Amino acid sequence: MPKDWDAHYLSQPPHSQPAQVVAAYTHRLPAGPVLDLAGGLGRNAFFLARRGHPVILLEQSRVALEFVQREALHQQLPVWALEADLEAPSPSLPPGPLAGIVKSYFLHRPLLGMFVERLMPGGLVLLEGFTVVEARRRGSQAAHYWQSGELLHPPQGLRLRAWAEGWMDGHHRTWAVWQKPS
Repeated sequence: MPKDWDAHYLSQPPHSQPAQVVAAYTHRLPAGPVLDLAGGLGRNAFFLARRGHPVILLEQSRVALEFVQREALHQQLPVWALEADLEAPSPSLPPGPLAGIVKSYFLHRPLLGMFVERLMPGGLVLLEGFTVVEARRRGSQAAHYWQSGELLHPPQGLRLRAWAEGWMDGHHRTWAVWQKPS
């Protein structure tokens, strides 16, 4: 049964800190817009926008979208929150060129092959999420978690710039930075 994301976001306070990979690698993004996939309440989008990047946040939860739209207006930040079903058979993504794509704690592998054509030369993909080790610890389905070492192998047209995997803040996580060559 799919998770009720509206209920989830209604019960959670907004995160104030971005994903670790976003905080660590935003300074390496070229100038330009960034796409935040399944961006939730906008923790990565607001961080990126405060550093000069216009951000398109795609999300399926109307609760999250309304929150992000209100906050972007209130903070006068260039964040556009749009409704999208990213697990649809043919999800619609902005064409680019994009300086970056953020995919944080959301895993739908078919999207990975859509990144290279949307990135500008030198553009980055910033990925972070839980691993199958964390799935076993939580008793969750492993299909929604990264396999060990999986992020070491970017799709064709992208190259690995940085990677880590292991216990971080009490959870087994992985992250990677992929780059489209200049």
